[in-house]
Amino acid sequence: MNKIFALVDCNNFYVSCERVFNPKLENRSVIVLSNNDGCVVARSNEAKALNIGMGVPVFEVANLIRKHNIEVFSSNYTLYADMSSRVMETLAAYTPEIEIYSIDEAFLNLAGIAGWQPHPDSFYQDEDGNRRASHPQAALEAATQTLEEYGCRIRQTVKKWTGMPVSIGIAQTKTLAKVANYLAKHSSIHNGVLDLTNSENIEQVLDTVPLEKIWGIGIRSAIKLKQAGFKSALDLSKANISWIRAKFGVTGVRTVYELQNSPCYELEHNPPARQSIVVSRMFGTPIESIEQLKEAISVYASRAGEKLREHNLAAGIMSVFVTTSRFIKNKYFNSLSIAFDTPTNDTTELIRAASSGIERIYREKCQFKKCGVILLCLVPENKVQQNLFDRTDREKARRLMKVVDMINARSSVPIRWAAEGMDRKWHVEFKRRSPRYTTNWDELVKVT
Repeated sequence: MNKIFALVDCNNFYVSCERVFNPKLENRSVIVLSNNDGCVVARSNEAKALNIGMGVPVFEVANLIRKHNIEVFSSNYTLYADMSSRVMETLAAYTPEIEIYSIDEAFLNLAGIAGWQPHPDSFYQDEDGNRRASHPQAALEAATQTLEEYGCRIRQTVKKWTGMPVSIGIAQTKTLAKVANYLAKHSSIHNGVLDLTNSENIEQVLDTVPLEKIWGIGIRSAIKLKQAGFKSALDLSKANISWIRAKFGVTGVRTVYELQNSPCYELEHNPPARQSIVVSRMFGTPIESIEQLKEAISVYASRAGEKLREHNLAAGIMSVFVTTSRFIKNKYFNSLSIAFDTPTNDTTELIRAASSGIERIYREKCQFKKCGVILLCLVPENKVQQNLFDRTDREKARRLMKVVDMINARSSVPIRWAAEGMDRKWHVEFKRRSPRYTTNWDELVKVT
C-alpha cells in the first residue's frame, strides 16, 4: 500500500495536561474553562457523563460543580502548548513524515514502516554491552510488527514519555483514519488503536459512524444529508457522485471518495501561508474609559506584531473593533479598517494605527467587553512593495524589532511599549490556572 495514514489524537487534551502533573485528578470529573473563566472548553469523560456540554457558560453548571465536587481549572495555554510540542516530538520519531494538524492531533505516514527489517548496521552496543538501535530508534522497532502493533507501541511510548493518553486510527485515507480514530477513542474493544487498512467488515464499521462525525461534514451538511435520507458514513460512501457534487461541491465529492478508500488528501508538510492574524480577548472587567481601551488595543497590536515577525510576514491592512456585551440593552459594536501605505510588521506603526482607530470608533458611556485587531493582506516581509514617498527608515525599524524580539525571547521580564500601560485592571482573569510546570522555573512541581 502506497499510502497509510495514522491519525493520533490526544484524549481530552486540556484535561489530560492537568492530570499529568496532578495524578489525583484521575477518574475524577474535571473541566477547563475559557478566558475569564467564562465557558467550559474541555471536559473529562466523567464530566461528560454528567451531561456538561461543550461551550456551556460555567454559571449554568454551578450546581453540578458543587454537587459532584467537579475540579475546575482556568485555561493554561502555556502548559498546553508545551505539552503539545512534546507529544509531536515523540511522534516524529516514529515516522519520516508527519503533519501537525492541530494542538492535539497529527497525521503520520506509516507506509512501508510496519514489517520493515532494519539493516544490521543500524544497531550498536551501549556501554553495558546491550544491543541498541541507532536513531531514530522508534522507527527501527517497527520490524516485523503489524500496523496495529506499531500503533500500540506509539500509544504506549507517548503515554510513557509525556503522560498523555492518545487514540490512533489507521487507514488508507485521511477521512477513514479519522473514522478509525473516532471508533478507537469511543469503543473499549479497540484498546485505543484501530487499523482499517485490511478490515473485511469496513461496511459494518462505517454503518456505526454518525454523519456529523465524518471529517469535513459539518452540522449544516449533516442536516442536509439526513433530510436526503442519509443516516451513516456507510450511506455517504455509496452516494451518487453527481448528486453530491451538485449539493456539496468538490469537497463533498472528495469526502465520498475517501470513504471509498480512494485517497484525495496528502500530508501537508508545508502549511499554507496565513491569510490573516487575529488578536482579541474578553476583558476581565468591562472598560469605559478610552485610555484603558487604548491600552488594551495596544497590547493586542503588539502581540499581533510579534506574530507577524514570527512568520516573517507584513500586514497591508489592520482592522480594529470594539464590542459591548451582547446581553445588555444598549449593546454596541463597531470596527474600522486602516490601510498602510507600506505593509509593515513594526510594532510602533501597528500601535499607532490601532490607537487611531480606537479614537474614531469609541463611544462614551459604553461598557466595552472586548476589543481586538485583525491583520489582513499579509505578504512575506522580504517581498514588500516599497513606497516612493515612505519616510520611515525601514531598516532601522527592522533592526529594532529584531533586538526587542531577541530580548523578550530570553528574558523573563519582557520589554513592553509604554502605550500598553502598567496597571491593567481590565486584563483577562485566570483565577483557577494551574502552574506552568514545564516552562517556568518558579512553578516547577514541588516534591515534599
